[in-house]
Amino acid sequence: MLSGKGFKKIFNVSGGIKAWEAQTAIGPQDLGLDLFTGNEEPLEVLKIAYSLEQGLREFYLEMEKQAETQKVKELFAKLSEIEVKHQESIYIAYNDVSPEDINKDEFEKMVEVKALEGGLSTMEYLELFGSDLTAEIQVISLAMSIEAQALDLYQRLSSKVTNLKSRNIINKIASEEKAHLASLGKLMDSL
Repeated sequence: MLSGKGFKKIFNVSGGIKAWEAQTAIGPQDLGLDLFTGNEEPLEVLKIAYSLEQGLREFYLEMEKQAETQKVKELFAKLSEIEVKHQESIYIAYNDVSPEDINKDEFEKMVEVKALEGGLSTMEYLELFGSDLTAEIQVISLAMSIEAQALDLYQRLSSKVTNLKSRNIINKIASEEKAHLASLGKLMDSL
């Protein structure tokens, strides 16, 4: 069926998905889930999601300072701005759900940064990908890996969360991560 639709690389995994032995997300099945209890109300889910975006933004800003070339510095700056846009989306969603409007400064005081998107710390990402981020393609590869890890985290979390409204919010954030990953893919293609 896929071949008939023009797909060229098709694999039949004998034994089904459980037999899959190729690339997978990094880390154990519960990686990053310790940030959530599974019983969070929608407002708490949004605060945690915002904090993960903030952690990644701070990571990109720090990497921008350490970058050796102007192009890599500019790319890290662009990536940090993308995280600001995603944070803005989460902040708006928070006020849509909240019984009262909270200004951005008050909201940010409620948010505690514990990790980066995907559940790993800055050092864990650097150890996995090496600190040799001297070329744009390496930087985008790192960003794509982080976004893929975040998408995976939100998808795993969705099945753990008991509150239906929280699950819907998590699924929406996962969709945004998927779109972000696609835009990074386009950016990679443009290099």
